[in-house]
Amino acid sequence: MSQRSKSFIQGAFILGSAALISKLLGAIYRIPYQNITGDIGLYVYNQVYPLYTILLFLSTSGFPKAISKMIAEKTVLGDEEGAFRIFRIASTVLFMTGFFFFFILYAGAPYLAKWSGDENLTLPFRSISYALLIVPFLASIRGFFQGNQNMLPTAISQIAEQVVRVLTILILSYWFIAHGYSAYYAGAGAVFGAFTGALASAAVLFTYLYRFRRQKGNPPARLIMRKKEPAFQVMKEIMKYSIPISLASLLVPLLQLVDSFTVKNLLDLRGFPELTSMNLKGVYDRGMPLVQFAAFLAAPLTIALLPAISEAAAKGRRRQIARQTDLALRVTLLFSLPASIGLMVIAEPVNIFIYMDNKGSDALAILAFTTLFSTLNMTTAGILQGIGLMMLPARNLFVGIVVKLFLNLTLIPLWDIRGAAFSTVIAYGIATFLNLRQILKFTDFRPNYKLYITRPLLSVLMMALSAWTAGVLSGRILLLFHLPERLYNGGIVLFSILSALFVYSYMLLKIGAIRASELEMVPKLNRFVPLFKKWNLFRE
Repeated sequence: MSQRSKSFIQGAFILGSAALISKLLGAIYRIPYQNITGDIGLYVYNQVYPLYTILLFLSTSGFPKAISKMIAEKTVLGDEEGAFRIFRIASTVLFMTGFFFFFILYAGAPYLAKWSGDENLTLPFRSISYALLIVPFLASIRGFFQGNQNMLPTAISQIAEQVVRVLTILILSYWFIAHGYSAYYAGAGAVFGAFTGALASAAVLFTYLYRFRRQKGNPPARLIMRKKEPAFQVMKEIMKYSIPISLASLLVPLLQLVDSFTVKNLLDLRGFPELTSMNLKGVYDRGMPLVQFAAFLAAPLTIALLPAISEAAAKGRRRQIARQTDLALRVTLLFSLPASIGLMVIAEPVNIFIYMDNKGSDALAILAFTTLFSTLNMTTAGILQGIGLMMLPARNLFVGIVVKLFLNLTLIPLWDIRGAAFSTVIAYGIATFLNLRQILKFTDFRPNYKLYITRPLLSVLMMALSAWTAGVLSGRILLLFHLPERLYNGGIVLFSILSALFVYSYMLLKIGAIRASELEMVPKLNRFVPLFKKWNLFRE
């Protein structure tokens, strides 16, 4: 195995581990937060957060990938001076864009609240805007380290940011509710966690940057470039890469923004009382944290994938592009498919265990399928961007958003929040299908249908059957202990997941959906390969 392949796998593993911890925290905090503030508090949070996420993605998400790509190209050529200059220019641009979006969100908060159908959202909108003063600038530091194939600063800073954010959310929301304030104040305190989390992330990243500069002999102070590119030209190149990537990264927040501006308003038009519409929107919002947690792997895969595929594309190595594309898509599929089917099977006990009742379990079961399409969409977008087709994922995203808006307007009046869930699945599916079609058109990648369809489907069907059976049997056994309803359903969830993990892992190995040579490329898991071979679990 080449050093580049090892670097790709290790980088994905580091970022994947950090993303798993972050997503785990991001999923867990919503449980006590919803228990503290109720569905209204969840409604407030999710009405505000998607718009902030969109502004954040526009000003940051494409920059780490674009900066890492440009710095990786400079580093390969041995031009450390040029790499650091890109970093300095990008930092300036990101600080300016962050301040601009802060002003837009803070000043426009009353109008945004009115368009959302709830003028009480003005305070939460303003509370979250302060994070935009810090977070965009941090993207340049993350991009700098990723371009140097060092994923650790990004990973550690993400964990620190999420830990502090979650603590802020829980402490402030509890304090406001305990002191008699409304769910709107609790929501404002919760979204302020984006600012405190950013401060924690900044502390981590600046520490790593200080150490890097000392190890390199403080290069920015003494570097003299033989031939400096004009700053405007560097900014133009950064924008050329970052804007399409940012647009392609907006799938989740843009779809959520469509829901923010349509679900409650359409429920009002259907005839629900306003308080009922708010509660239904909060119930619908229960599903997205679980979907996002299940989809944790795709984001770090695209971050690690883009520099590797960009380098292969620059050198014309089409076979290497095809191999890395195959690896990324198969890993994504093998994680996202069982996550979707598993969540669908145990949607009701998961809902009761986490949120204390079964409201919206049918909508949650529908939303579960977005895990499959959202993760594949993120990975396929990273592949297309890596081979230089920067605008295609953004175009395909736009198609999905238009479909989502149209289906929301059509289905919510008929099926309430179930219609919104169904439209989300279809929108993700269309964007993913368009990305896959372009990958087949512009690369030498050709999927092995046994490895992509037949064997994974057989494995996941056996997994679903085992999860359902374990849920039924454990439910009957747990009834004998007369447990509280929440704890009872938690037991069902636990036994169902354990059964599903065992059966799915066994089936993947036994029918050849994953091979020994592939498992050996995954850090930590490769230590089990000799044991699996001894047990004759692999089918080569």
